[in-house]
Amino acid sequence: MSEKEKKHVMKITDMTAGNPIRLIFLFSIPLFIGNIFQQVYSMVDTMVAGYCLGDSAIAAIGATASLYMLLFDFASGMNIGFSIIVTQCFGAHDEKKLKESIAGMIVLDISFSVLLTVFAVAFMRPLMRFMNTPDAIFAEAYSYIIVICLGLVVTVCYNMFASILRAVGNSRTSLYFLVISSVLNIGLDLFFVVVLKTGVAGAALATVAAQAVSAALCGVYLFRNYQPILPGREDFHVSREMFSALFLQGFAMGLSMGVVNVGSVLYQRANNGLGEIFISAHTASRRIMNILLEPVDCMITGLSIFVGQNWGAGEKGRIRSALKWVLGLETVWGLLCFAFIFVFGRLVVLGITGTANDGILDNAALSLRWHLGFFPMLGGLIALRASMEAMGKKIVPMMSSVIELCMKIFSAAWLIPRLGFLSTCMTEPVTWTLMVAFLAIMFFVQKEI
Repeated sequence: MSEKEKKHVMKITDMTAGNPIRLIFLFSIPLFIGNIFQQVYSMVDTMVAGYCLGDSAIAAIGATASLYMLLFDFASGMNIGFSIIVTQCFGAHDEKKLKESIAGMIVLDISFSVLLTVFAVAFMRPLMRFMNTPDAIFAEAYSYIIVICLGLVVTVCYNMFASILRAVGNSRTSLYFLVISSVLNIGLDLFFVVVLKTGVAGAALATVAAQAVSAALCGVYLFRNYQPILPGREDFHVSREMFSALFLQGFAMGLSMGVVNVGSVLYQRANNGLGEIFISAHTASRRIMNILLEPVDCMITGLSIFVGQNWGAGEKGRIRSALKWVLGLETVWGLLCFAFIFVFGRLVVLGITGTANDGILDNAALSLRWHLGFFPMLGGLIALRASMEAMGKKIVPMMSSVIELCMKIFSAAWLIPRLGFLSTCMTEPVTWTLMVAFLAIMFFVQKEI
C-alpha cells in the first residue's frame, strides 16, 4: 500500500502543504460541532439543576467549578504539551519517534491523572472550606465535585485518544463519539435526577458515564484503525531524551494552565464570599460564555496542530500567514458575540437557568456584557499563546500566565471584597488586555518566527 493510501485509510491530514486557512477550517469544523455537543451536556447539567432542583443546585455545581478546573486543566495542559511533541514528530515524518512519543504520552497521561484523582479525593473537603463554600450548599457541592473528580481518569483518556487523532490531522472521528456521549448524557441526566431523584450527584454521574463511553469508543477506534502509527511493546522503552522532551513540554503546559487556575480558585473563593446569588450568576454566565468561546477554541486547536506540524517541517512562512487570518476571524466573532449578548443577555440567562430571581438574571447579564466586550482580546491572547506553545516555546506563555495569576490574586484580595460582583466581572477582561499586549510584543517585536 502506498503512503498516500495509508493516509487515506487512517484519515491522516498533512498540514505542511496546501492552503493554511482552508486546512485549519476543515480541521476545526468537526471539532467545533463535537465541542458544541460537549458544551450542551455541560449546559444540560445546569438546566436540569435549575429547573428540577432550584437555584441552590446551580450554586452547588458552580461553587467548586474552579477547583475541578484546576485539576482538570493541569492534566489537560500536560496532555496538550505531550501532544505537541507528537505533532512535531508527525510533521517531521519521523515514524520511529512518532511511535515513541505516543508511548511516552500514554504512560505519563495515565500516571498523572491517577495521582491527581488520589489528591482530589484526599483533600477535597478542606479545599472546599478554603473556597468559602456556603454551609447551605456544602453537602450538595461535595457530592457533585467528588463524583466528577473520580471520573478524571476517563476524561483524560478521551482527551489523550482524541489528541493522538488530532496530531495526525483527524478531527472528525472524535466528533462522532462526542455526539453519542452528549445524547447519552442528556438522557442519563434526566434519568438520574428526575426519575431516580439523586440530586446534583446524579448529574455528575451522568457526565462521568457519558465521558467513559466516549473514551472507550475513541480508544477502540484508534486501536483498530491506526495500528501503523501506534507503539508496539518495544516502543514503550522510551528514551531518556524523549521522556525529558515530553515531560518538560507537558509540565510547562500543565503548570501554565495550573498557574492560571490557582488564580481562578482564589478569584472564585472571593466571589463565593458574596453569597449564593452571585455564585449562581457567575456559574450561569460561565456556561454561556464557554459555548460562545467554542468557535475560538476550536480554531485555536486547528491553528496549534497546523503550527506544530509546520514548525516540525520548518515552514515558518505558513505559520505567519495562518496566524494573521485566525486573529482577524476571531476579532470579528468576538464583536458579533458582544452585540448579541448586549441585546439578549438577560433572556439567554433566563432560558438557561429557569430562575425567577432578578438578582441572578441581572448579575449574570452584567458579567456576560463585560466579558463578551473583551472577547477579541481573549481570542488574540489564546492564538498567540497556543502558537508559541506549539513551537515548543515555554517561557513567554508561562510569563503571561503569571500576569493572570497576579491580577486574580489582587482582585480576590482587594477588589472583590470592596467593590463586590462588579470586580468579578471586570478582572478577567482587564487581565486579557494586559496579557495580549505582552504576548504581542514578545511574539512580533522579538520575531519568534
